[in-house]
Formats: sequence, C-alpha cells, structure tokens
Amino acid sequence: MRLIAFTFCAIIIAIGAMGVLFPPRLIDFVRRFQSRQGLYLAAAIRLAFGGSLFLVASSSRAPGLVGGLGIFLIAAGVITPFFGVERFQRLLDWWAARGPGFIRAWAAFALLFGLLLAYAILPLSHVA
Repeated sequence: MRLIAFTFCAIIIAIGAMGVLFPPRLIDFVRRFQSRQGLYLAAAIRLAFGGSLFLVASSSRAPGLVGGLGIFLIAAGVITPFFGVERFQRLLDWWAARGPGFIRAWAAFALLFGLLLAYAILPLSHVA
C-alpha cells in the first residue's frame, strides 16, 4: 500500500513541477476533468489516494497528519461528484484568469506538498 501512496505523491510532484514550468499545460491537464466522467475519475483518485494514506498512516513518520489527510481525501472523494461540472468550470476559469504567476504559486505548493507527504509516509527508521 505504501507503493501506491508513493505513486500518488510522485504524480502530485510531477503535476506541480509541470505547473511551475508550464502553467498553460497545467490548465489544459485540469480541463480534462471538465465532464461528469472526469469528476467521477477525480473522485476515484481521491478515494484511492485517501485510502492508501489512511492504511499507511500508522507506520508513517506523521501518523496523525497522514491518517487525517487520508480521511479528508476520502470525504473529498465522496463529495466530488456532487460538486457539478458547471461549478468546476467556473472555478477553473477563475483560477486560469489569475495568470501564470498565480498558477505557478499553486503548482509550487503542490510540488512541495507532494515532497513533504512522500517524506511523511516513510516509515520511521529504528537505527540502534
């Protein structure tokens, strides 16, 4: 399960790096989720990521944080399909209209978040 959680972290890191380097590509990537099927896919990804975090939390470096984030992502996955495609489109249009600096800042946050989360899910090493 840890491998699955690390895979999701790597994806977050890659998407964050893409957004820092190429903001228009990040917008194009996110626009792929602008459909009912896209929202279902986003929900499934959130559920899988949240579940994997919840399951590895007890053996992680930050069990409370990792487990809490897992529960949060599971809840987000459950409510994502109810967000609505039109609301998602309005939010994405607002976000894209803020310009490349704004997008880069959010992408940098995602990049750092992915790196820190990957570190947090590592098991504590017991060096004697």
